[in-house]
Amino acid sequence: MSAFSHIIIRGARVHNLKNISLDIPRNRLVVITGLSGSGKSSLAFDTIYAEGQRRFMETLSAYARQYIGNIERPDVDSIDGLSPVISIDQKSTSRSPRSTVGTITEIHDFIRLLYAKAGRRYDPATGHMLQKQSEEFITESILKLPEGTKVQLLAPLVTGRKGHYRELFDTLLKKGFLRIRIDGEFREMEKGMQIERYKSHTIELVVDRLVITSGVNERLREAVKLAVGMSEHKSSVICAPFESDEKEQFFSTKYAYSDGSVPIDTLAPNNFSFNSPYGACPECNGLGEIRQLSADLMVPDKSLSINQGAIEPFGKPGKRNLWQVIRAIAKTFNFDLDTPFSKIPKAAADILLNGSGKKTFDVTYSYAGKEHLYPQDFPGAISYVRELQKNSGTAKITEWAESFMFRQPCPECGGARLRKESLQVKIGDKNIHELESIPLPESLQLFRELPAKLTEKENLIATPILHEITKRIEFLLNVGLDYLALNRSSQTLSGGEAQRIRLASQLGSQLSGVLYVLDEPSIGLHQRDNNKLITSLQHLRDIGNTVLVVEHDKDTMLAADEIIDLGPGAGEHGGELVAQGPADKLNPHSLTA
Repeated sequence: MSAFSHIIIRGARVHNLKNISLDIPRNRLVVITGLSGSGKSSLAFDTIYAEGQRRFMETLSAYARQYIGNIERPDVDSIDGLSPVISIDQKSTSRSPRSTVGTITEIHDFIRLLYAKAGRRYDPATGHMLQKQSEEFITESILKLPEGTKVQLLAPLVTGRKGHYRELFDTLLKKGFLRIRIDGEFREMEKGMQIERYKSHTIELVVDRLVITSGVNERLREAVKLAVGMSEHKSSVICAPFESDEKEQFFSTKYAYSDGSVPIDTLAPNNFSFNSPYGACPECNGLGEIRQLSADLMVPDKSLSINQGAIEPFGKPGKRNLWQVIRAIAKTFNFDLDTPFSKIPKAAADILLNGSGKKTFDVTYSYAGKEHLYPQDFPGAISYVRELQKNSGTAKITEWAESFMFRQPCPECGGARLRKESLQVKIGDKNIHELESIPLPESLQLFRELPAKLTEKENLIATPILHEITKRIEFLLNVGLDYLALNRSSQTLSGGEAQRIRLASQLGSQLSGVLYVLDEPSIGLHQRDNNKLITSLQHLRDIGNTVLVVEHDKDTMLAADEIIDLGPGAGEHGGELVAQGPADKLNPHSLTA
C-alpha cells in the first residue's frame, strides 16, 4: 500500500495501546471512537500528533532546538505517510485577558485595518464629523458672515497647561501683538506680564480684528495664514465675533475637536488595537477593567475580633509598630482587640481599613526606662496592601494582594479597552467597540450592507477587507457559534467553544495537505448545529486535508469516510483495534456498530 494514500502505523504501544497496527486513509474525514479510556487520545494525540511534531522539530536547526528541547519519540515501531500536523484541542487556545474571539480568528485585525482606512472621525462635543479645512476654505467661510460683522481672529497658543508664561508674553509684545485671551478673558499685554504659575491655562492670541466688508478679502487671508502659523498645533484658527450674538467658529487645517485639541493626524491599525500603547486605554492598559482593593474582602468574617485575625492583611497581633498604632486607635475609640469587628465603632473601622488621613494617635514607646508619646497617623489596610504590592513586585505578594481585589469596568473607557480618540472614529454610526459587541449574525449583516454607506473611494479600500471579514464570520457561524460576539473574552469560553473557534480559524487559513487532529469538537454544541460542524469538517477535507477526529457523536460518525473503533473495554481492557471501515460496513460485533 502506498504511503502517499495512507498513514501507515505499525506497533503502537503508547499508554494502553496493545501493539496495534493500522492504515488510515489520507485526505479523508476519519473518526476515532470507542469507550472512554479505550485509547482514542493515545492513538490520535500521543502517537500520531506527537510523532508529527517531533519530525517537524527535527527539521529545525540545532540552534533553535536547544531552546525547544528534545521531544521523545512515541512508543511505536513506525509511522509512514505523515503530513504536517495541526492539533485543535480544548486546551490550546490562549486564555490571556487580552485575547478575544476577534483576535483569535484575526477578524479584529481586518476590522482595525478597515477603521484605519475608511473610518470617519467625529467630535465628541458636537457629534459632527471632522474634516480637514484649507486656509482658503477658512477664509471663504468667515467671509460668508453678514456684512458689517465685527470679528477677531485668534490663534490657540496654549491649551490646558500650567506656567506663568512671562517669556511668551514678552516675545509676543516684541512682535507687535497687543491683545490676548487668557482662560476666556480678553486682556491687553504689558511688559513683565505673567499669570498664576500652578494653575492650568488656555491662552489664545488675538491676531487681527476686522469688519466683514467686500474689500477685506486680502487682509483676512493674511490674518488666517498668520493665525494658522502661530497656533500651538500649527493648524487652528478661532473666529470670535464681538459686539454680536454670533457663535464662535473653530477652524483647523488638520482634524481637530471643537475644544481646540487635535487628535491623531494619520490613523493606523494600531490606533484600534488594545494590545498596542497607541490604541490601548491608558487607565486600564487595554484590559477594559481595573482591579480595586476591597475593604469587604479584607474583612470576610466580621464576627471575628482583631486578635483573631479579622483584618486579613494584618494577620494576628505582633510586636510591629503597626500593632502599636492599632492599640492606640482602640484606646482612642474605647474598644479592645477582642471586640468582634462588627461591634467596633464605625469611625474606628473606617480608619483601620481606609486610613486616618491627617488625624494622629498618641503611641507610647519605652526607651531607656522612660515612656515617650509620639503622634502617628495610620495608613489603613488598603494602603498597606497597595504599598506592599508596589514595593515588593514578587509573584507571591502580587497574588496575595489580588486576593483582596475585585474587578470593575474601567471608568475611563467603560470597558471598551481603547483610547477616547480611537472610539471617536466610526463606520456607519458605530465605533469599533460597538461594532464588535453585537452578535455575529447581526455583525455579518452590517458588514454586508456597509458598501452602500461608503463613498466610491472608501469602497475601493474596503472591498477586499470586507471580503475577508465576512468570510471569517461565516466560518464561525458554520461551526455553531452564532451567539458569540467578536469582543467576547477568551477567558470566558468553554473548551468546546474555544476548539470550534480555532477550527473556524483553520477554515479561514485555507491550508491544504495538512493532517488535522481534533478532540471531540461537538462538545457543548446543540444538536441542531451538528450539521454545520460536520459540513465544516468535510470542507476542511475537501480542500485537500486529512481530518482525524476523536469523537463519540453519532452524526459525525455517520458522516465520516472511515471509523476506527478502539476497545473493547477501557484502561487495560482497551487499546485494541476492534473495527475499522465506513459506518455501513463496520464489523457488526463492534459495540459502536
